[in-house]
Amino acid sequence: MSNTARTYQPVFKPLSPSYDPWDPITSLRDHGRHVLTSVEMTVTHLCNMRCEHCAVGDMLVMKEAPMLPLDIMLKRLDEVEHLQTISITGGEPAFLGKTVDNVIVPLLKYAKERGIRTQINSNLTLEIGRYEKMLPYLDVMHISFNYLNGDDFHEVGFANSGHPVSKEAAYRLYDTMMLNSEKLSKEGMFISAESMINYRTHEKLDGIHTLIKQMGCKRHEVHPMYASNFAASLPVLSLSDMKSAIHRLLDVRDPDMWMLFGTLPFFACNSDKSDQELIYRLRSEPNVTVRNDPDGRNRVNVNLFSGDVYVTDFADIPPFGNIKDQRLDEIFDAWSTGHPLNQTVNCHCDAASCCGPNLLVADMYYKGIDFKTRKAITN
Repeated sequence: MSNTARTYQPVFKPLSPSYDPWDPITSLRDHGRHVLTSVEMTVTHLCNMRCEHCAVGDMLVMKEAPMLPLDIMLKRLDEVEHLQTISITGGEPAFLGKTVDNVIVPLLKYAKERGIRTQINSNLTLEIGRYEKMLPYLDVMHISFNYLNGDDFHEVGFANSGHPVSKEAAYRLYDTMMLNSEKLSKEGMFISAESMINYRTHEKLDGIHTLIKQMGCKRHEVHPMYASNFAASLPVLSLSDMKSAIHRLLDVRDPDMWMLFGTLPFFACNSDKSDQELIYRLRSEPNVTVRNDPDGRNRVNVNLFSGDVYVTDFADIPPFGNIKDQRLDEIFDAWSTGHPLNQTVNCHCDAASCCGPNLLVADMYYKGIDFKTRKAITN
């Protein structure tokens, strides 16, 4: 742990459908306003894949820049008064062994000692030993999984590689990912597999769900794909097709598996009858939760190379602070109280457990709509 005058008493409550510390509605209810409880850190811009839907694809590089000293980040984490969770992302965070040893494991150890929950975003396609080093400290291994077979993996995972990638090479990575997930799950790792609802997957989600269960994953996350970075030029799925895909998945899913939906563009204040029917079903299904988007509500992303702080790890929105000379709580307060972008999406409805649309959802489906003037439909 970094030098600090505070003494931490770790108390860990099991993650479950009734306890998701990443959801900003929890901290909003605890504090009466949005406060910074979650920090996401970008630890690499290297990746062995180039997925067509990658939300940070424009930031990926072939050669890594020097990273800031880790002590700077640990000091800034120490200063966050209400910190509950951290997330580690990239690129592929485990791409370099030295990043695992010198950055990821120390961050996870720090969090474990302080009683903070942790998540890492990975493709699980690398040598398993890199992930096993994280096992004693990590709470959630988050992976993207949008495939029915190696052909899907090859087509989706290397769409933006810029050079030909053989099917044989892609199949090897796909098989490694599947085996790593099975082995790590048996070793006790909580793996949460996220599937995107997009033009490729919306009619395949039932089969994808079956594979995720076979891989030993504890949770299936489902998020719509939004037009950002590499995905900006891809076909946009209609709201009707998206709703149909969710209903089909709920019809066939394993009711014993935790299913987490996030960044859905459907809200309790919508008058559309089919929206209301879907919202009611999501609330009624066992082991199904809908997470409010943490970005800009209780979470910021820190680029560990530049020190820049973003409201999201997506590159579309400019940074609004830097850890070299600012505390994270100060940066977050400036964002939440005065930034013009925040003022467009800072509504919430406690009755519906809803924190409103995030910036991408508002821009894509609700241009010109002021959610702060709307109320949940309860009858």
